[in-house]
Amino acid sequence: MGLKQRQREAYNTNTRGKATAVLIIAQILFVVLFGLFVDYAPTASQQTNNTHHDPEHVKLESLYPMFQDIHVMILIGFGFLMTFLAHHGFGSVGFNFMLTCFVIEWATLINGYFKMIGTGNDRILLDITSFMEADFAVATVLISFGALLGKTSPVQLLVMATLEVIFYNISIYVGVGIFKAIDVGGSIFLHAFGAYFGLAVSRVLYKKAQTQSSKETSIYHSDIFAMIGTIFLWLYWPSFNAGPAADNERHRAVINTILSLSSCTVMTFALSSIVNKDNKLDMVHVQNATLAGGVIMGASADLMIQPFGSLIAGMVAATVSTLGYKYLQPILTEKAKIHDTCGVNNLHGMPGILGAVLSAIVCAAATRETYEKSYDELFPDSRSGTTQGGYQIAALVVALAIALVGGTLTGFLLKMLPGLFDALDENDYYDDAVFWDAVDDQPSILNEETKPESLQARTSKEDEAMAQEQQI
Repeated sequence: MGLKQRQREAYNTNTRGKATAVLIIAQILFVVLFGLFVDYAPTASQQTNNTHHDPEHVKLESLYPMFQDIHVMILIGFGFLMTFLAHHGFGSVGFNFMLTCFVIEWATLINGYFKMIGTGNDRILLDITSFMEADFAVATVLISFGALLGKTSPVQLLVMATLEVIFYNISIYVGVGIFKAIDVGGSIFLHAFGAYFGLAVSRVLYKKAQTQSSKETSIYHSDIFAMIGTIFLWLYWPSFNAGPAADNERHRAVINTILSLSSCTVMTFALSSIVNKDNKLDMVHVQNATLAGGVIMGASADLMIQPFGSLIAGMVAATVSTLGYKYLQPILTEKAKIHDTCGVNNLHGMPGILGAVLSAIVCAAATRETYEKSYDELFPDSRSGTTQGGYQIAALVVALAIALVGGTLTGFLLKMLPGLFDALDENDYYDDAVFWDAVDDQPSILNEETKPESLQARTSKEDEAMAQEQQI
């Protein structure tokens, strides 16, 4: 089916004006709310005189490079990782970009509001940490987006993101604010939460046509583009896990994450060919399961897991993720009616749960003698390691419960008002032609109607040149 025909068939789905209206209204609302409630932190205003020796100036110089690393992960890593679909490259990268900028603004407000609870402050004060924390909220939403890739409209995605940021902050308020769980790299509150929030939405919005579309496939070049995302995520994941930490804990987080990712990658390559009947590597495994080592290490990155423990964690993550893509994902689709486009359960969900369990074990084994000065930094209220381990599991349970309930409620809202939220028709899944002014990437098979004007002109000139050569 040609692009023009697909665009004509998709015309009724993309109701003009809805996404535009949502974005403009939201942006105006952001301006008003920022004007009423947001200000620079003292270190970013004229209230202090920062010098190169000032602790807050050092904080900016220390955090900004890691913040930019995380920014690269969000925009290039997540964006390109989802370009594996043959007809959905624009939607993967483009909607990833849209959601990132939308959530940065929205999460800055919501994160700031939850920080104000109990402090007596009436202003949200912005510094570099505010945007790092906003990026973590962005990552959570993008993980959920992966489960819904190609099946939802921009309006649905914006509504989901708006609600998810609120539920995400509730889970952190309970898990970190009350339980004081340790989760520097987000195994619990980011990866597991984002995965199961998205899967809950996907379950409610499930239609059989999602599993039967011929467009839910990849091609050689789309898989190469997806590998760009994999490589960028792999390179910058140590910054993601270590960014919120400081001093020795940050150094330890970088070391643990690099070791876990390396071990995970080696194990993924080993297992991928084993589970293939032709003993060949599967690009899906290489694109995704190689990253599970960063996910499983998130909650334990700044703990004394020991280098050999990081290697073991990476091996376990690779095993669970690879086998999940091969065996579990088809079962969930067929039996549980949970369609997971990107396999976020295998990359983020199960490794995130394992990361929480790993952190509980490592905490339970912790002693003050082992951690020395780090103990009071990591374990709040002088808790014993065993007590902290219990709180790690409690935080996981709460995060999963809020994710599943919040995702289910969000899914029903989107399902009840499909016309308002511009829901896709069944023949529009996984296709850029619905929302993008696109051209086919195979010029040789285009007819004259679908060829871009520049290509038609170039072809005409080539035909004329060939005719002149024949006359000569």
